Amino acid sequence: MSWLSVHRGEAPLVIAFPHGGTDLAGYDGQFASPWLARRDADWWIAELYAFARDLGATTVTTSISRSVIDCNRDPSGASLYPGAATTELVPTTTFDGEPLYAGAVPDAADIAARRTAYFDPYHAALAAEIERLRARHPCIVVYDAHSIRSHIPRLFDGELPQFNIGTNSGASCDPALTAGVAAPCAASGLGHVVDGRFKGGWTTRHHGDPRRGIHAVQMELALRGYVAEPALVEPANWPAPLDPAPVIAPTLRSVIAAALAFAKSGEPA
Repeated sequence: MSWLSVHRGEAPLVIAFPHGGTDLAGYDGQFASPWLARRDADWWIAELYAFARDLGATTVTTSISRSVIDCNRDPSGASLYPGAATTELVPTTTFDGEPLYAGAVPDAADIAARRTAYFDPYHAALAAEIERLRARHPCIVVYDAHSIRSHIPRLFDGELPQFNIGTNSGASCDPALTAGVAAPCAASGLGHVVDGRFKGGWTTRHHGDPRRGIHAVQMELALRGYVAEPALVEPANWPAPLDPAPVIAPTLRSVIAAALAFAKSGEPA
């Protein structure tokens, strides 16, 4: 499957990238605007974490746009954030609430087809890598990597903290992992929160199983940490290029180091 990329490492760490893709999978003509359908991508997220491969991390990446199907939503269609504004398994609006489709929105049959084609294989690949590494290590970390614009009034008030750590209110990982990941974020002085607006999506909630030694954590970055966010996002200025020396880069290296240290702490000396 050309849209699904798995890089295998041997360290006890899997990094998932469900939202970095921009491939509209042939649905281009159904969208009101191809640019609008790509606007909410987690821009440059895999490039930002490329250093982790040199540390032995496994990565699982889809090139399919989240506007085609969102691989971090509950496949049943149930909201992960009841009562709060969000987007669906197959989104019908952007984060800001603009309609994604020029005409009819996808029906149940189309949603099921997209799930079979993309969602299910992505999570099967992720689960296979988790089990491969868990067979080699008594403890592993699943790190779900995300980013989002700093200001989206429909989704959250004001400016989003730079580092947003999600653990499904502590259910998806050991508190020691949360503390280890949060420490460098706090030390950066750039702003962080644990289980704030983003508590972790389907990846964190579904794959995290601390009782089995599988500890999952989501990191939602505010995009301002590695691109220049314009006040008004338009086709002429978005996506902004990746900063060659992002201000958050040292902190992310420390975060990944902390995740690896936690996982390796459960291994025999």
